[in-house]
Amino acid sequence: MLVIGIAGGSGSGKTTVVNAITRQLKEKVVIIPQDSYYKDSSHLPLQERQKVNFDHPDSIDFRLLNEQLKMLKDGQPIEQPVYSYLTCSRSRTETVTVRPAEVIIIEGILIFTCPELRDQMDIKIFVDADDDDRLMRVMARDILERGKTVETVIERYTKTVKPMYLQFIEPSKRYADIIIPQGGHNKVAIDIISATIEKALHKKTE
Repeated sequence: MLVIGIAGGSGSGKTTVVNAITRQLKEKVVIIPQDSYYKDSSHLPLQERQKVNFDHPDSIDFRLLNEQLKMLKDGQPIEQPVYSYLTCSRSRTETVTVRPAEVIIIEGILIFTCPELRDQMDIKIFVDADDDDRLMRVMARDILERGKTVETVIERYTKTVKPMYLQFIEPSKRYADIIIPQGGHNKVAIDIISATIEKALHKKTE
């Protein structure tokens, strides 16, 4: 079993990289998104929930994420939480059953900020992209998928996304084994990573 961490700022192209690797490795891969492990804020009024800083490491339930990753590595299935960005809360009735696979990919902006989580990873990849490109992708995603207004997205980017990127996410790049420039559009890098994963898997089975 191989555990791969894929980090990078919001809108850097992490999902594109994950999807490309998944297409090449197919059923050998299971994805663990950091976004499923945001701490539950349902005890707060909705107005307060909407002020939660999702780009700060304290917003992530790293204890549960580490625990469930260890279970997968031990060959046990997990019940992954379901988190809603619309209500800013974790579902109390719904989970997703995730079963172990040869390759476990953990994907998220803050995954390299947790030492215990980093220690569980075999390969750490950081997806890099220009600030302007990331802002455009964040705007498109938040407006189309999360129902935000342009003004809200720009305000959040200015007040939390960019400062948190500079404080926590960009510095975590130093822990990466591989850095992919040009975001998720670097096909050469993705092909090399897929080949590296295949080689590492082959070594583990020898």
